[in-house]
Amino acid sequence: MAVQQSACYAKYSSLRSLEKQGGQASAMRQKRIPLRVATYNVHKCRGLDGRTDVRRIAAVLKSLKADVIALQEVIGPGAKKMGQDEELAMRLNMTPLLAPARLYRGHPYGNVLLSRLPVTNHVTCDLSQKGLEERICQCIDLEVDGHTVQLHNVHFGTSKNERVRQAKKLIEFVLFPQTRRPKIILGDFNEWMKGPATELLSGQLKSLDLIPHLKWRRTYPGIFPMLHLDHLYYTGHIEIRSFQVSRRWPALIASDHLPMVADIRVMVKER
Repeated sequence: MAVQQSACYAKYSSLRSLEKQGGQASAMRQKRIPLRVATYNVHKCRGLDGRTDVRRIAAVLKSLKADVIALQEVIGPGAKKMGQDEELAMRLNMTPLLAPARLYRGHPYGNVLLSRLPVTNHVTCDLSQKGLEERICQCIDLEVDGHTVQLHNVHFGTSKNERVRQAKKLIEFVLFPQTRRPKIILGDFNEWMKGPATELLSGQLKSLDLIPHLKWRRTYPGIFPMLHLDHLYYTGHIEIRSFQVSRRWPALIASDHLPMVADIRVMVKER
């Protein structure tokens, strides 16, 4: 009987050891990749003091120390003048990707993504609604430590019905095709309370709960923000580690929005 108990115990111990080793191997295969992302509506680099100053915006962005930055309301290059996207990228030593929604005084104007990381793909989705100001979403595939993370830079319209239609189109764009690839969606959604567009997006995407991260959650207008227009959504294996709204000078006056920055951990399985 003692022999049988010993044999059973040995078998049980062996199984537990294998399970433990399997669990350790599974844990070892999972990797958390750090990524810092930011979003900022730069308002054509025009501050609340009425002064247009790309260098001031660059200083604000530099302080964020982000790997990738989603910008809205950026003026691109003209025939004789460098674009704001190019100057910001030069000052920050980042790669610019411009996605114009329309022309502004002969210059392309719209969204820009600045990246320190390799970009393997860049596409856009037209969110414009008939008779209203043109809007766009741009999407890039980022190569982060050998893995692909998809990032969407969004700028919605100012009317409720417009945003609802844009939210539906954005959801279709983000979720097709269905993949397990981590996706981050951030930008200026122009919705300052829990409206129908927010409910649509929150129903299909994971939304960031600001309460645990921020005491001051408003981002517009700059120096005395009353509304929260800028948001972050995501899908896939992503963990939000921290989230901040910059309230340092000159961020309070450099634009009519405040920049937001998030520290993210992308959880992937090692190959």
